[in-house]
Amino acid sequence: MSGDLFAYAAKARLEARSPLANRLRPASLDGIVGQQHLLGPGRPLRRLVEADRLSSVILWGPPGTGKTTLARLVASASVKEFIQLSAVTATVKDVRACIADAEERLGAHGRGTILFLDEVHRFNKAQQDALLPAVETGVLVLIGATTENPFFEVNAPLRSRSTLFRLEPLTDVDLDVLLRRGLAAERAVADDDAIEYLGGRAGGDGRQALTTLEVAIALAAAEAAEQPGHDPEAAIAVHLSHAEAATDLKSLRYGRDEHYDIISAFIKSIRGSDPDAGLYWLARMLTAGEDPRFIARRLVILASEDVGMADPLSLLVATAAAQAVDFVGLPEAQLNLAQAVVHLATAPKSNAAFLGLNEALADVQNLPAGEVPMHLRDGHYQGAAALGHGKGYDYPHDHPAGWTPQDYRPTDVQQRRYYRPSERGFEAQVRTAMNERSMNERRRGDGAP
Repeated sequence: MSGDLFAYAAKARLEARSPLANRLRPASLDGIVGQQHLLGPGRPLRRLVEADRLSSVILWGPPGTGKTTLARLVASASVKEFIQLSAVTATVKDVRACIADAEERLGAHGRGTILFLDEVHRFNKAQQDALLPAVETGVLVLIGATTENPFFEVNAPLRSRSTLFRLEPLTDVDLDVLLRRGLAAERAVADDDAIEYLGGRAGGDGRQALTTLEVAIALAAAEAAEQPGHDPEAAIAVHLSHAEAATDLKSLRYGRDEHYDIISAFIKSIRGSDPDAGLYWLARMLTAGEDPRFIARRLVILASEDVGMADPLSLLVATAAAQAVDFVGLPEAQLNLAQAVVHLATAPKSNAAFLGLNEALADVQNLPAGEVPMHLRDGHYQGAAALGHGKGYDYPHDHPAGWTPQDYRPTDVQQRRYYRPSERGFEAQVRTAMNERSMNERRRGDGAP
């Protein structure tokens, strides 16, 4: 009996000293802040949990959105045995041992097993494959938690045997509720602007909000203790100054999912001629440690794909920025990238060259590969003239305009038009020149001088 009391007292002391975020873990689904799209009344995940009918799932979402809390509540609502492993430390041997125990438990006692695997994206292919048979037969109900996009990081066979539930970042309202719970648990009060500040700096991460609040409370308590006549029983008052002192720059989340999403937003912002958005996403990538050469390569591509002949100088600017990244290096090359972003975003846009290439590629793929016209063939080598190579070629520089009508394509694609210049930027001049040439061709075809 004394041993049980000692263990209980030790557990109580450990819980009292555990982080605030851990102490505030709710005891029921109703206590979870946020995720109403999954856990609100009548929502799918709530129905499955309450009926103890949950099959294998992958909980996917940013840090601090309640994945671990939700997994523990699933366990408390289920009659199944709950086993927790971390993919950071667990091995294939650990997984196989867990499966063996689950098989024995199911066979001997008819009791199922829930395996909660945190950071499931950290498991390699062999480790994920080791889970497949047990998940497929129902020996294990897997609850995998990941901050990474499971379509990138979880093997397709394991993913197909699991239901994906995406948890969203906590809203400002959710964070306000959570922070006020934390204040009540610590017997503290806070100004509204301090709460708003802490919630605004959390980035939708509940754990981050509570951790920072805990620091702010500690700073406020230390300051209050230094005041004359301090009452240790009085509620700790947290002000904006304490909240500001408690926050510090935290590393931006930038996994594989963010890598693709942010570069997509970056390119679309420049394509949409918004230099401010382009600079913002550039700053996000640079702050997160994105490879500047990757950014530069995408700018070089965009210069031709989205700006093109509307501003031919853009390709030179983007290429120069890419060279500067290698020549100058960071942090100074940030300036070169920023200049390229602003130039490309403010340049007139045309994808006419890009679309023309796509049409030409389609014709090459789908139409017969016509012969090179005789007058365009190489006539420089010995015997070429006897084959008729180059015969009838009209040298453009022999004409005052430096141009003359002439067939330059195989017969099957002679009338196809690929490049349709826009009326934007420099391309408007190209369009005018091409139209004039077309008119001259038609006049000559009609016999006009």
